[in-house]
Amino acid sequence: MLVLLPPSEGKAVGGSGAPLRPEGLSLQGLGRAREAVLDELVSLCSDDEEKARDVLGLSEGLRGEVAKNAALRTAPARPAGDIYTGVLYDALGLPSLEAAARRRARRSLLVFSGLWGAVRIGDRIPSYRCSMGVRLPGLGALGAYWREPMAEVMPEVAGNGLVLDLRSAAYATAWRPKGEVAGRTAAVRVLHSQRVDGVEKRSVVSHFNKATKGRLVRDLLTAGFTPKGPAELVEALRELGYVVEAEAPAKRGTAWRLDVVVTEIH
Repeated sequence: MLVLLPPSEGKAVGGSGAPLRPEGLSLQGLGRAREAVLDELVSLCSDDEEKARDVLGLSEGLRGEVAKNAALRTAPARPAGDIYTGVLYDALGLPSLEAAARRRARRSLLVFSGLWGAVRIGDRIPSYRCSMGVRLPGLGALGAYWREPMAEVMPEVAGNGLVLDLRSAAYATAWRPKGEVAGRTAAVRVLHSQRVDGVEKRSVVSHFNKATKGRLVRDLLTAGFTPKGPAELVEALRELGYVVEAEAPAKRGTAWRLDVVVTEIH
């Protein structure tokens, strides 16, 4: 099972450790593309703070993120699983997983990134600020920039099993499963169901969407379930107590869509 996750906008800061070693990251087929983004981002943030803030969409209160990006090559690097924070990662709770579940997480979790393309949670990276929605002056929109290199490496990374896609829309633009891989991909959204004047209303609530996805992944890792395809995933989630509505693809080469329906949001 391969689980595709979005990163978090906020990143953990502080800590110590050796600086980034690009050659030590997973998915080495992305190496050249990573270097190009890293070079431009560091140069932009080193040379022109105001332009960098504009390009990165940073408010005055986030001015310090520019200096952080300028020092990416020398800043301490830590496992990506320690760097990414926020609602989804708080619910996933990587540090509190038992040893077997953490091993499964290192094998199966892949975090998409505007700067790195994608990394595994054990890859050592520095804290940074660069979303997939950024348009760098030289390389252009990062979502489009990453499509070609990701298309080259991801079919092999996806292997022969289930691809569980929990990415947000911006990060899904960097790679869309095709062909045989798409047929064993399940894209999940979380819907909040409530009754209003006796009529069911469903909505997507961003905060709780992320939290539910984090708990869902944690439950799969803890239980040790390794579904081979979308149909088996539906069975596994239902066994774990989730209400799941599945829509099989109408044609070959299309991903499954799974709706996880919750009545309480927390």
